[in-house]
Amino acid sequence: MNLRFDDRSITVAVVGCGGFIGSHLLQAILCRTQWRVFGVDLDFYRIQDKLNDERCEFLCGDLADVAVVERIAQFPVVVNLAAICTPSRYMAESATVIRSNYDHPAALADACAKSGSWLVHFSTSEVYGRTAADSGLLEEDSTPVTFGPVTASRWSYATAKLLTERYIAGLSGLRWTVVRPFNFVGPYMDFMPGVDGEGIPRVLANFSSALVRGEALKLVNGGKARRCFTSVFDAIDFIFALFQVAGSAGDEAPALGEVPAVYSQAFNVGNPDNELTIAELAQKMREIYAEIRGVGVESLPAPVAVSGEEYYGEGYDDSLRRLPSVAKAERLLGFRAKTPIDVCLRDSLSWFAEHYA
Repeated sequence: MNLRFDDRSITVAVVGCGGFIGSHLLQAILCRTQWRVFGVDLDFYRIQDKLNDERCEFLCGDLADVAVVERIAQFPVVVNLAAICTPSRYMAESATVIRSNYDHPAALADACAKSGSWLVHFSTSEVYGRTAADSGLLEEDSTPVTFGPVTASRWSYATAKLLTERYIAGLSGLRWTVVRPFNFVGPYMDFMPGVDGEGIPRVLANFSSALVRGEALKLVNGGKARRCFTSVFDAIDFIFALFQVAGSAGDEAPALGEVPAVYSQAFNVGNPDNELTIAELAQKMREIYAEIRGVGVESLPAPVAVSGEEYYGEGYDDSLRRLPSVAKAERLLGFRAKTPIDVCLRDSLSWFAEHYA
């Protein structure tokens, strides 16, 4: 596949272009390449300044619409970022979450297989399931998976995402790459409840909202779970590493026994150097926010512990540790996330505090 960055004839379809990751990817494509973008979403408030860009065409549409899916699959590269991915919705709308994260992307995969498009599908680190506190490195091609009971609707998102991965991998004729994000953070992440969204956003936006509002940060089950936080700017660099390696691979199928560097691969994208417990995350965010505001950290409300069921509702369950192996991306793509945790959090909090001031 010829993906020279100076080739003006290339158009990339970005599904979810108005979302957190999509808005950053759109900006990067316009800045780093001469490509055009066909952007699809239902909400464009993050990218208002791009709506009249001559290199962009936007469609307000949903993957539930067959005509939208067929239009997207006309383009040589399709990046699918669309998903319902907030924990509060896993419990309250599990059937809708499953349709969003399996039915719709499976239809897009079918269309891409038929048209010959390269599908870059964003999955989730949650496909590794109900990991224990002593879990080691999670490896794309060898780590076994265990999920919670079917009564724990918390797993609706993860199981749908994993099924989509298996469907994509088994689909004859499809050129595909799966991306498994590990807690991407940065400007434009999620929403502030009651302002530009409803429900409970992911942990970083959740804590940021509480800090801006002067409320106590709530530590679900004491904040003992561990996560690795990854800058969205590193995530964009990873996507461009994919583009670059795919561009040098050509259109020919690999010889028997060869492992393609990009195609038919799932990649962890995370930063194992940025691992924190959620309680440690809360403390770091309080300290950074106090610096941003020029106040003492002791002036901010202390965090409080709440149970998972009290906070999210019945059916809550959790993974206690998700530590990615990043050796595969380093070996095949020469990529490793570099942004330290304090920089990740400062980038996110500074934007959030200014945006919602």
